[in-house]
Amino acid sequence: MYGDDSEGGGDLEGGWDTVLPVGGTAVRGVHVAGYRSHPGGRLDMRVLPQPFVTVVLGFGDALLHIEGGSGRVALPGLVAGPVPGPTRIRSGRFSCVELRLSPLAAYALMDTAPADLQGAVTGLEEPWGAPGRRLGERIAGAGGWPERFALVDRFLVERAARAPTADAEVAASWSAIVARQGRVRIGDLAAACGWSRKRLWARFTAQVGLTPKRAAMLVRFHGAARRLRAGADVAEAALACGYVDQSHLHREVREFTGCTPGALVRLATSADVDVDGDAPARAAHRVDTGTHPGTQPTHLAKQPTQPAKQPTHPGQAPDSSGSAATHLAKGKTQ
Repeated sequence: MYGDDSEGGGDLEGGWDTVLPVGGTAVRGVHVAGYRSHPGGRLDMRVLPQPFVTVVLGFGDALLHIEGGSGRVALPGLVAGPVPGPTRIRSGRFSCVELRLSPLAAYALMDTAPADLQGAVTGLEEPWGAPGRRLGERIAGAGGWPERFALVDRFLVERAARAPTADAEVAASWSAIVARQGRVRIGDLAAACGWSRKRLWARFTAQVGLTPKRAAMLVRFHGAARRLRAGADVAEAALACGYVDQSHLHREVREFTGCTPGALVRLATSADVDVDGDAPARAAHRVDTGTHPGTQPTHLAKQPTQPAKQPTHPGQAPDSSGSAATHLAKGKTQ
């Protein structure tokens, strides 16, 4: 659930339980996790730009108090695009199921245009209408995590069955941007597709919601931010992620977050997963707990022991490895 704003009094007090469905979900390009704060816990976070769409399905009595460009609103759940703009979220004790959708999964599974998800945080009815509201209500009434994950899986599979398909050229371009961690030339992507730069720019933007250049910048920033939070210094992160120099990295961090790389180090995220990480879902799950401030225990969702068929994901290129991916998530404990 985004990043802890340790500057300006933001925190995640009391510790959190992190719950992962073993094997992920049945729809490719979607990562699902459950979060539950401990008694006395409170949430105070800033939303960080990330190369996926985030959906938070809250349940229980607490609401998310969201402060952003459109003012203040209290909601039981939310949808945030990859670059949602300056947004802060506060809540008391809170529980939720969180979905992270790759841009192509969001294009296939949501009713709203990808570009409409940029620069804002909205309620569930914006991209999913009444079905999204009903999903939130069913999750709130579910008897436990397995039932919650099963409800989400069923909802996504039903939508995937009638989802639009992204252009293969757009899917291949997005996959190349992710695989090369944003270090791509748009002309090379267009040439690989057999398209003109203008056509790639128009089709990619319509289906991803970002221009190819902006998408590459966001993926590169995401990689640099993860390195910085893992302890790399600015020079090391800049070199590893393909920035021209430290000042180049500094400018992009400022552009995406409004803060310096040094301040970004103090922004912890709940689940540093691969942008396209996915695996077939199963009913089993495990719960891992983080309780000690300043620690980040690692939670690993087990892989199936038998080869699995490719999970459903309209609009995205198949996983070239042909195998189910293993998901690694870090629990929020600060």
